[in-house]
Amino acid sequence: MITRERLKGAYSEGEALAIYNEVKANGDFIGFAHEYILSYHEGEEGADYQVARNALWGLTKGTDAELRQLQCILHPLIDLALSVSNSSVRRLTLNIIERLTMEGDDLRTDFYDFCLDHMTDVNEYPGIQSLCMKLAYRMSGFYPELREELIRIVDGMEISYYKPAVKSVHRRILAGKNPCR
Repeated sequence: MITRERLKGAYSEGEALAIYNEVKANGDFIGFAHEYILSYHEGEEGADYQVARNALWGLTKGTDAELRQLQCILHPLIDLALSVSNSSVRRLTLNIIERLTMEGDDLRTDFYDFCLDHMTDVNEYPGIQSLCMKLAYRMSGFYPELREELIRIVDGMEISYYKPAVKSVHRRILAGKNPCR
């Protein structure tokens, strides 16, 4: 049974997969996300990033079809990505957001700006940089002026400072190819 105590430990890939399998068997992806991910608020008494991190890691094992159940909490997930300082929680949250559908109505300038800032920050982790670049690409697709802005920013990046994951997304964007799944 999944409990907050169980999610506090250091996890391996196998343990994350076990969490996913339990959530899948219960069929309650939304309830699980609310209880262990969206309830995480940094600085609050008893807040434990390990719980949110391990819960997110377990959910990343889900198929895209399973994760579509989380579509209704897209904006709370975006809020979490914007507010969390823990890089593991941020990366895993962005990973799930990237796998959800995003429509023009979902475009949030605060999130778009966040993605632009984090994709070009050479001190950010490569996983976060590449996810932010992919998400900015998707969001810019709703407005031609945003796409033009993104291409200018990507083209101006001094790519030698970045890791291969970022270079790959960078190349695909400049080649006019969709860097997303």
